[in-house]
This record gives sequence, structure tokens and C-alpha cells, in this order.
Amino acid sequence: MEFYLVVAVVGVLIGLSKGGMGAVLVVMVTPLLTLVMSTSEAVSLSLPLLMFADVLALYVFWKKWDMRYVRLMLPSAVVGIAVGTLMLATLPDVTLRRILGGFTLIFIIYRLLSVRLQSMRYQSRDWHGYAAGAASGLGSALANTGAPPFTAYMLLQGVSPEVFAATTTLFFAIVNALKLPAQFLAGIMQFERLVAVLWVLPLIFGGVFAGRWMIRRINQVAFERFLLVLLAIASFVLIFVPPSH
Repeated sequence: MEFYLVVAVVGVLIGLSKGGMGAVLVVMVTPLLTLVMSTSEAVSLSLPLLMFADVLALYVFWKKWDMRYVRLMLPSAVVGIAVGTLMLATLPDVTLRRILGGFTLIFIIYRLLSVRLQSMRYQSRDWHGYAAGAASGLGSALANTGAPPFTAYMLLQGVSPEVFAATTTLFFAIVNALKLPAQFLAGIMQFERLVAVLWVLPLIFGGVFAGRWMIRRINQVAFERFLLVLLAIASFVLIFVPPSH
């Protein structure tokens, strides 16, 4: 019963995020799932749910992205995905939990510094994009937290909010699609796991509409600060508290 409750909450969180409530909700997904399963299982179980949400987001932002940035960062992201998937398949669960906690802390720091990033004087270099792509692929494959390096790089490019959101959506939709065969090859993902989470898809769809409704009615700054506090607690637990399952 606990398993189904956690997975249901995860589905709603993913939907709320795609409905406009912010990337913080997606970062909470894997730490939540580690309450009822190993870290590698949590990463693989959340992948099909994220891919379904990607389809909804792609529909919203169709052809509003800037392909220059996707082409720049995707090749190195593939390398990051390969390395991250190999680590996910071979490292002990305790080590993976600490890595997940570390990535969660990096996300918190990024969110706290994101406003300063936008005000920085910056001269773009291609190798910055290669590095951001590799780090995003690694973080996404290991812990579903590849957003900080990618979004930090994109914030420095001065693109419009719509292009920023659309390019981010397309990039991570491709990254997630590439992670699926990589996880199958590494033996992390099983077909049965894909089938087992189909019942969550309506919750994601409903969460999107709930997110669209909530975004106009709550103080989003206060809401995100509350979530960042929860993430800080989760990262502490992942790093210092051994798993109970």
C-alpha cells in the first residue's frame, strides 16, 4: 500500500511541475521513491512517467525551441548518459543514495543563485555548452537531476522565457528517450516495470491541469522556498541515513 501511495504522489508531482509549478517538484520525485525502493529502481521507475510528461510538454512548446543549443549540448549529454547509466548499474545503493543527495544539494544551490546568473556579464564559449551537456546527461542518468548545469548555461544565453522553456523541454525529452534503451541494455529497466506504472498516467495528466489552476492562486515564491527546505531535508537523509529497505 505504501508503494502505491508514494508512486501516486510522484505522478501528481510530475503533472504539477509540467503544469507550471516548477522543476523543484520533479527533483523531489527520485528522493521520494527511495522511501520504498532502491535508488536504481527509483530512477528507472520514474523514467517512463517523466517521458509521458515530456510528451505533454512538447505539445505545449512545439517548435518554439532553439535547436542551436540542443545540437551543441546533446552529443556530450550522450556521453554523460552512458557514464551515469554504467554507474547506476554497478555502484552500491548506499553510494547511489549519497550521490543523489549531492545532486539534490547542487539543485538547491542552483535555485538560490539562479537570479544572480541572469545578471552576470558573460561571454559564451562552445565548450561551456559541451560541459553543461555532459553534466546534464550524467545528472539525469544518475538521479533525474540534470537540470542545474543545462539551465544555468541557458540562463546565461539571454534567450526569451518561452524559448528557454521550450529548449529545456526538448533537450530533456531527448535525454529521457535516450536513457530508456541505455537502462534496458544495463539491465536496470525491465518491461514489467513499464507496464506496472501505466495506472499513474491519468494522475500526471490531471496534475498538469491542477498545476495550471494552482499557479494563478498561490504565492509561487513562498511555495518554492518551502519545497527547497523539504529538498534540503531529503538530501540530508539520503547522504547520512542508511536505507531501511
